[in-house]
Amino acid sequence: MRKYEIMYIVRPNLEEEGRKAVIANFQNMFTNMGAEIVETKEWGMRDLAYAIEDFTKGYYVVMTVNSSIEAKNEFDRLAGISEDVIRYIAIKEEE
Repeated sequence: MRKYEIMYIVRPNLEEEGRKAVIANFQNMFTNMGAEIVETKEWGMRDLAYAIEDFTKGYYVVMTVNSSIEAKNEFDRLAGISEDVIRYIAIKEEE
């Protein structure tokens, strides 16, 4: 298990229920693959440094997880194909 800090930005025009569903889906994906979610922080709506897909704002979510590489790769795959996520990054934290 490795410790990762994962940040993703949900598109701003998504309703609150849809946004909560996106966050819950990622959390469930990690727990179903045996990962431990240490912390989830919702930073909320923030300005983007530059426009992404014509959006100038986004809803930021930061998660800290203890996860296998397979679960992290599955997150990368799902976030990459999700229309609700406009950017994401996963960083392995040093021990």
